[in-house]
Amino acid sequence: MIDIRAILAVPTAYRLFGRIIGGNGRETYTREYLRVQPGDRVLDIGCGPGDIVSYLPTCQYIGLDADASYIEAAQKRFGNRAEFQVGFAESIELEPDSFDVVMANGVLHHLTDIQALAMLSRVHQVLRPGGRFVSIDGCFTNDQNWIARRMLKADRGEHVREEPAYISLVKQAFSDVQSVVRHNLLRVPYTHIILTCTRTAREV
Repeated sequence: MIDIRAILAVPTAYRLFGRIIGGNGRETYTREYLRVQPGDRVLDIGCGPGDIVSYLPTCQYIGLDADASYIEAAQKRFGNRAEFQVGFAESIELEPDSFDVVMANGVLHHLTDIQALAMLSRVHQVLRPGGRFVSIDGCFTNDQNWIARRMLKADRGEHVREEPAYISLVKQAFSDVQSVVRHNLLRVPYTHIILTCTRTAREV
């Protein structure tokens, strides 16, 4: 039996899989939700091979990933316009109050609540007041296509949640939280939740 999870751990296979099923999803997500502006300071937690860089304007981008092979692939492709480091947000030295946007694309559904809260606490520290944390993850809903549900159950992440559980999680770190559920970002049936959490001026 083919081990899809092992295959997707290879950067080139991960990128190819994303192209096959992705459609315009990444472009839509970047334009409508990330909304990075030229010159922004951006932190990407779990950046993988750095593909999101292709969709961003010129900015001060730092990508983090625990997988050294992903970081190596990212540096080869984007090292002239972005910075990449091996590690976790909680373990790397980052200046407080210094980022305009922090993103975690497909990360939360890999983390337990305890792990996610540790990451979110760190994110809150490094965001500037008014800065935004944006995440996108697979999500279970009552009205989703059965194919989407099957795909989510087969996902490498073991902590795919329903929308209320994601919202409850991030609200332990941020008071200003907006959520959107999308069923149409990929070429195949799939359900995403996009969370936008703003660090308010009073959360200092």
